[in-house]
Amino acid sequence: MTLLLFILVLGITVFIHELGHFIFAKKAGIYVYEFSIGMGPKIFKYKRKNDETDYSIRLFPIGGFVSMAGEDVEVDKNIPEDKQMYSKTWMQRFLTIIAGVMFNFLLAIIILFFIGLFNGSPQNKNFISDIDNSYPIAKTNIKKNDLILKVNDKKVNSQDMLLLQLTVNNGKTLTFQVKHENGNIENIKVKPIKQKVDGEDVYKYGFSIENKVENGVIPAIKYAFSKTINLINQMGHIIVYLFTGKLSLDNLSGPIGIYNIVGESAKAGIINIIYLIAYLCINVGFINLIPIPAFDGGRLLFLIIEKIKGSKVNPKVENTIHSIGFIFLMILMIVITYNDILRFFK
Repeated sequence: MTLLLFILVLGITVFIHELGHFIFAKKAGIYVYEFSIGMGPKIFKYKRKNDETDYSIRLFPIGGFVSMAGEDVEVDKNIPEDKQMYSKTWMQRFLTIIAGVMFNFLLAIIILFFIGLFNGSPQNKNFISDIDNSYPIAKTNIKKNDLILKVNDKKVNSQDMLLLQLTVNNGKTLTFQVKHENGNIENIKVKPIKQKVDGEDVYKYGFSIENKVENGVIPAIKYAFSKTINLINQMGHIIVYLFTGKLSLDNLSGPIGIYNIVGESAKAGIINIIYLIAYLCINVGFINLIPIPAFDGGRLLFLIIEKIKGSKVNPKVENTIHSIGFIFLMILMIVITYNDILRFFK
């Protein structure tokens, strides 16, 4: 069951991304060779009448692609020039490339809206709901209903950002800026206590955050957009922390890690699986916006350079850079997968 859910979750995330590329490529009149979900050998292929595109499913459910004429250096002389991607206007190429990201974000917003509508919309503020008297925090001025504004001078305007700061500063004595019920703002140092959970050291600060939910259409709309923005903000900080060394590659998950997350989410109920699809859509959308070769963001960067300089970048140079970026991406995936395997057999 976990394997089937894993394929479903990744399949939906990849499908909606590639569907964005596909729709805008067709709209621009670009010849599409193949629309594929998955990588590796083909296990299913379908071709509609009067349609040049092969629709396929491949063996490994860890990605997908839309193969378009004129996308690479080598020009297919069997395809008319006006159906090659390179012949299209700057805006048509821009929309075709960015459409995958936009479709991921759009699906995430729709999913989060319906979760909020039918399951209640969680408020994302950091109001303290409970203090454990056995922790050092009980001896400070932090009280129930206080609002956490900052952690070590970093704004935490959402529970997602608070969780990230606690992860980055794992085990450290932290300075919490809190707003008391009377409106006064105070900086308070809090020391964690180390505990053993499932054989691993875990640091806890002795407080819990309010999990209040609101019902209705308007709260659901607000939740869908605010949660998406908060997760994008969190992911942006994660990238910065990875480059600065505050987070290690151990904090990242590849396909095996996602498989484990799917299994744990399934135990908590179908809503968690649906939420995971939204989360992965935001994740995939954000990652593809990063201007790194081999990602959509890398191709968008070259389009922006083209716009600035007034002429196209040498296709051979661009493709060489993308190829090098792809190699580094594969090396990174191998390292992340290796870490996932170590965690899996712990």
